[in-house]
Amino acid sequence: MNTDYLIKIFEKYANLYAEKTIAWTMSNGIKVLFIAIGALIIHKILVRFIAKAVRIAVRPEKHLSKEAEEKRENTLIQIFTTTSKIVIITISSLMILSEFGIEIAPIIAAAGIVGLAFGFGGQYLIRDVITGLFIILENQYRIGDVVKFDTLGGSVENISLRKTTLRDIDGTVHHIPHGEIKTVSNLSKDFARVNLDMGVGYSTDLDHLIDVINRVGNDLANDPVLKEHILKAPQFLRVNDFADSAIIVKILGETTGSKQWEVTGELRKRLKIAFDKEGIEIPFPQMVVHQAAKYNTDLSELKN
Repeated sequence: MNTDYLIKIFEKYANLYAEKTIAWTMSNGIKVLFIAIGALIIHKILVRFIAKAVRIAVRPEKHLSKEAEEKRENTLIQIFTTTSKIVIITISSLMILSEFGIEIAPIIAAAGIVGLAFGFGGQYLIRDVITGLFIILENQYRIGDVVKFDTLGGSVENISLRKTTLRDIDGTVHHIPHGEIKTVSNLSKDFARVNLDMGVGYSTDLDHLIDVINRVGNDLANDPVLKEHILKAPQFLRVNDFADSAIIVKILGETTGSKQWEVTGELRKRLKIAFDKEGIEIPFPQMVVHQAAKYNTDLSELKN
């Protein structure tokens, strides 16, 4: 008797819940399904749109390789795609919760309060992220570039939205938050310059000197190892200054990014060898001492 009664109660509630489940599925369940499918479709459309928009908006630079340009574009596409994905998931999740009968107004209010608190507490993080986004958008520097931030400088090893990682010539790694960067000096973007000042003696024949410098620069530009890194052969530019012990001449050339130090060092070596062969003096600071003449003075006369 009790068993039959329990079975009847179970069947009653089972039928009731089945009817409610079917009714919810036919109304709210279909809405949830459409929301999920709609979010997926919107995400797919946005991914394609973002990819095409970025590749159209980002203009190729003259000295930028195709591989580097694609890397920059892919970085921007990834950032925008991830951001859009987070927004779509958040909005669709709130809509689905609403279909399950959960009040989303308190959730939105709580999220607003949490966001406000995060805004006050994480304002430096937000500043770093926004600055990092503009650094990537404006292509101020890339991985592998040699840059200088105020007092710190080195080769860029990594770039994220929050910080840039540099390694200086001593091998020290520096992590710089983007919000702390005030001035960026890129020493290797597109191309670099050989900018060398050399001193020669005042007795030097300048026409001969110019011929020697230009010949050494042209030979360097044709070097099998370095020629692919030299865009313009180092050449005599002008007499830059009359110093105390030397005439200062300026030599200028162009190299690919980050190769100016290697090319300049080789140029100095070859110029020293050529100057020694051609008899061109590289003077060093000299001091002329005038010694007063000594007179034989009779001390007895001085007494008188």
